[in-house]
Amino acid sequence: MIATVINCLAVIIGSLLGLLLVERISEKYRSAIFDGAGIATVVIGVSMALESKRIIFLALSLIAGGLLGTLWDIDGAILRFGRFLERLTLGRGKKERPRAINGNTEQGAAAWDFGHGFLNASVLYCVGAMALIGSFRAGTQGDYTLLLTKSVLDGSMAILLAAAMGPGVAFSALPILVYQGILTIAAVYIKPYVSPLIISELTGIGGAMILMIALNLLSLKTIKTANFLPSLVIIVLFAALDPLFAQVAKQWGM
Repeated sequence: MIATVINCLAVIIGSLLGLLLVERISEKYRSAIFDGAGIATVVIGVSMALESKRIIFLALSLIAGGLLGTLWDIDGAILRFGRFLERLTLGRGKKERPRAINGNTEQGAAAWDFGHGFLNASVLYCVGAMALIGSFRAGTQGDYTLLLTKSVLDGSMAILLAAAMGPGVAFSALPILVYQGILTIAAVYIKPYVSPLIISELTGIGGAMILMIALNLLSLKTIKTANFLPSLVIIVLFAALDPLFAQVAKQWGM
């Protein structure tokens, strides 16, 4: 668990640095930070999405998961939780500072969207292969190398995200603590059932979701990213059933 705690501290410290940074620069530079965070997220998402070995699994999982997530309004639930944290820690009605997006300054509650900062950072930090494999190694081998490396990367990204999206990013340390903590503790029991294909497909669909975050950051399209979280479960089922699909395809001469 020590590596997960370090990961959480790295995100919090990076977020604080980002908030201090944004205090000292003008609006046009804030916009540049926002765009830089978006492009960096594109790079991360593409590199992860290309890890997928079964594109058809990825496509079907995204569609089915998106439909389920929309039905259950997962995105809305996480945003409401993020705004609850905002009221709990910063106080209701606290005036927020303007943020520049693509050169346009926004005012009021939409300027620094605590909820979206919390949501986007949480998804970004938790859906990657480093969180999964690093937690397995920490729990089964006592090897913290991967999670410590992830801590450095997450802390660096937190500087950009917090400067662009505000203090909600720091609170993504909470889901990191819960998610990676549970994986680390349960690693001994889960690891025998996690195949290389499951890891590659989870990485691929995680990359697709990170690309959704990037599109939101760059204001190219508004996507309710969290509504696609059920895709992570669906693609694990597809990957687990892959041998059966291969056997059926062989019998049918496909």
